[in-house]
Amino acid sequence: MDPVIVVGAGPVGLALSLALAAQGVPSVLLDEGKGGDEPRPARTVVLREDTADLMERLGCSALKDEGLRWAGWRSVRRKQLVRAVPLGEEEGTVPLPSPVHLPQHALTAGLRASVAAHELVEMVPFSRIDTLEQDAHGVTVHTRGPGSTWWRGSYLVGCDGARSTVRKLLDIRFPGRTAVERHAVAALRSELPWPGEAVLHRSPPWRSGGAEVTARPLPDSVWRLDWLLPPRGELVTPDALITRIRDTLAGWCGETPAYELLDTGVYTLHHRLARRWRVRRAFLAGDAAHLLGALGTQGLDEGLRDAENLAWKLAQAWHQGASELLLDSYQAERRAAVAARLRAADQSLPILRGGAGLRTLVPGGARGHDTLLADGHLGCGPLGAPPSYTHSPLAPHPSEAHASVGTAPGAPVTDVRVTAPDGKTVRLRDRLGQGHLLVVLVAPGTGVWDRRHWLTAGVMPRLVDAVNALPARAELLVAESYPGATAHTVLLVRPDGHLVAGFSGVRPAELFAAADAARGGGTGTAHGTGARATASSDRTADVN
Repeated sequence: MDPVIVVGAGPVGLALSLALAAQGVPSVLLDEGKGGDEPRPARTVVLREDTADLMERLGCSALKDEGLRWAGWRSVRRKQLVRAVPLGEEEGTVPLPSPVHLPQHALTAGLRASVAAHELVEMVPFSRIDTLEQDAHGVTVHTRGPGSTWWRGSYLVGCDGARSTVRKLLDIRFPGRTAVERHAVAALRSELPWPGEAVLHRSPPWRSGGAEVTARPLPDSVWRLDWLLPPRGELVTPDALITRIRDTLAGWCGETPAYELLDTGVYTLHHRLARRWRVRRAFLAGDAAHLLGALGTQGLDEGLRDAENLAWKLAQAWHQGASELLLDSYQAERRAAVAARLRAADQSLPILRGGAGLRTLVPGGARGHDTLLADGHLGCGPLGAPPSYTHSPLAPHPSEAHASVGTAPGAPVTDVRVTAPDGKTVRLRDRLGQGHLLVVLVAPGTGVWDRRHWLTAGVMPRLVDAVNALPARAELLVAESYPGATAHTVLLVRPDGHLVAGFSGVRPAELFAAADAARGGGTGTAHGTGARATASSDRTADVN
């Protein structure tokens, strides 16, 4: 079968090719440029817990080498500390997860290094497509450049950015709002009073502070500073930016400390959403499908979630065939999730940016507004939390056998420790992205039992048989506990880590039905022999 064609070698395209390769699917990655990003310290990305874990699973070492996990978050209004939030693991507490902050060029370089080491990904530089044709069996594109040629693929995904050529060739509209926010940005090296902590300062008291300034730490005492600008204000001159830097550092430190200016820029944020994300065998992902970023939301986070969502569905289609429902579910799930994020941002903007009259109707005053704004930066609430596919077309029909746990169906599962039948104990997220379903039995006490005994004890033999009979490949795992689950609860988890359903005990018929729904139903093709629940397991609707 022909490889998948991925157009665009930014972080989303690179991640998609690596996610496909992890599931045994070859891809051709068409890069319009020569390869690599120009180092820009002022252009950074913030990855939430789920997308950071995805990058690590794909072999990107940049998160550890050049990224920094925030130790805390501070919100300041005028001269008063409004909120201080610890982040990351802290004994005796359940703090918010710590985002990872790193330069985008470092992330891209780390992903490119992983791609270079993978034989299933063919990277082709200087390849800009100008023709796209589809038929019942695949996609054909023509690229111009030094190696002008035709390429044949089974599917195609446009990850080619905001000015996507793929989107234009598919004649897909890209409506939305222009210049939702503007920011002046500087990357500098200096010693600030909060090492390792991110700071949001609203209405700073110094003259050039503007409405809002944010400081986000990077390794080696480097900081990224963002000043919110009027949407259509005057150009920011170098002298004006230096004044902002000096006034801001003096406001925080009492006097302007020594600093080394590394990079500057002015970024304009837009909100746009493509009308369609799938046209037959062609798909859109990342900035080609959506633009967002106001109020601390992270467009790259959503692009990486696009890649993770689409990869396992294309892998199913490539290896075994897939129903139209499964392929359509990518648009239904991801477009709805991004649309909800954009709606939340559009509703919050007039509240947080001083819309006439509206902010007075929102209870909580400044403190409530601060919490709302922090959600976008910290990955919480409607502005930042990982998406839940509650109304997915892949959701199984409700059943009396379904059991409620601490995770709602369609939401990302909690990252508990699990034991595989071969005896390995790992994080649940470590088993994601391999193209098969996960079946998790909650069985307190198994951690201290000899594996030779618990594999043949209690409900395990019946569950092994049920898993082996599923219509799609699955891996059986055992957890000591899971939030909200009782003993012998069985969880069915998608390859991208979203919960399909929980069951009270071993229910073979209901488990089969839920697994069949999660794969989009039958396709008229063979789906193999089901799971390998033995010691060898780990070798293994257009939305308007």
